[in-house]
Amino acid sequence: MRFAHVIPPGSESAQLVIAEGDEAIFVSELFDGAPRVLEDLIAGGQELLDRVRDAAGRAPRHPLAGMPFASAVLAPPVILAVGLNYAAHSSELGLKTDSTPTVFVLWPNSLAAHQATTAWPRSLSEAVDYEAELGVIIGTPAKDVSPEDALDHVWGYTVVNDITARDIQYSEAQWSRCKSFDGFTPTGPFVVTADEIPDPQRLHIWTVLDGRTLQDASTDQMVRPVATLISHLSSSATLLPGTLISTGSPGGAGYSRDPQVFLRDRSTVTVGIDGIGALTTHCRILD
Repeated sequence: MRFAHVIPPGSESAQLVIAEGDEAIFVSELFDGAPRVLEDLIAGGQELLDRVRDAAGRAPRHPLAGMPFASAVLAPPVILAVGLNYAAHSSELGLKTDSTPTVFVLWPNSLAAHQATTAWPRSLSEAVDYEAELGVIIGTPAKDVSPEDALDHVWGYTVVNDITARDIQYSEAQWSRCKSFDGFTPTGPFVVTADEIPDPQRLHIWTVLDGRTLQDASTDQMVRPVATLISHLSSSATLLPGTLISTGSPGGAGYSRDPQVFLRDRSTVTVGIDGIGALTTHCRILD
């Protein structure tokens, strides 16, 4: 199933829907006490998901026209991100892929919606880059799980753009700030349940900036597959339901190009993963 949050006309709050092409099923209308946001659906576990799936087959459809998609992932307690997980991206940035994953956290204020505008001051950075990434959403608590069992803890998948201020990234020892400006972690517009993605290592991932394709790769190029990342992260901390893991970006970053290509004022960047969705962000640089 494919879920999203939409803001219905005349409303100020987002509601959880099942997205079917150009139509939507409002989950809150399915039965008394049905979840209104994705976090509540995840918290209800497989039993609640099965009930929603069963009720959706009998529910009326609503046209999506005029209902803009909001962020497909509400802010979890922490966003875990993995860097240097594609050899091509590590090489183009001149950084070494270590024997263990490079892990950092992204601040919840960085989350942004599909079709939202992300703005930043020119005085802070004029070297802001895009990074298309597969987002993995944990559904059941994971602690010390093996790679063989890791995918059993995945609730679903989404698309992430790990926007990065490269000049700050190379001037500081940690990466959280350079990737956590307000709006620097767009997600969505859909969350696809894990049963729709039989193998997260066989997905086409790409970026289009101002009409030009700049990343075009496959998740099978990850240095460490999703299952390995979950196992590694769960060895030191319990991964709670709703946690979002961003799994790294393939080659094709603007920083490594000659001439370099960065997000400009009024740029439009779309990152996408076939079978999950395409996530668009509008950029503004503030003087």
